[in-house]
Amino acid sequence: METTFVFKANIQVDNPIEVGDVGTGIRRVIPIIGGTFEGNGIKGKVLSGGADYQIIRYDGVTEALAHYVIETDDGVPIYVINKGYRHGPKEIIDKIIRGEQVPDGSYYFKTTPSFETSSEKYSYLNRMIFIGEGIRRPNDVQISFYQVY
Repeated sequence: METTFVFKANIQVDNPIEVGDVGTGIRRVIPIIGGTFEGNGIKGKVLSGGADYQIIRYDGVTEALAHYVIETDDGVPIYVINKGYRHGPKEIIDKIIRGEQVPDGSYYFKTTPSFETSSEKYSYLNRMIFIGEGIRRPNDVQISFYQVY
């Protein structure tokens, strides 16, 4: 199996909305307020209005489920659903949850994105498998997206 880099997104986020303990873990909603993305033959902006709906499980794993829209520089909206897992040493994860900076590579953060678009130009996004590798920073999330062959 091979992968090819497609684009890197810098997704700006707002302060988490702490819903609290919902029985299966701690629910948090992270508003997505903007950002940019750029890659091979595709670039644009991340639109505000999306969110990452997280459950921090009792075993320390964060289940992320983000829904948002990106828009290419030629005006094409693309709906993104990005599901993933983040986990690592407790002290690192606690810092991330508090909004603190942590060293790159000190935790696991992988995603399985899917895309929806009506554009023929970007229709490959509708029919291929992708994976993402994320980095959580205090005010943004950086995700590199790769196509699986």
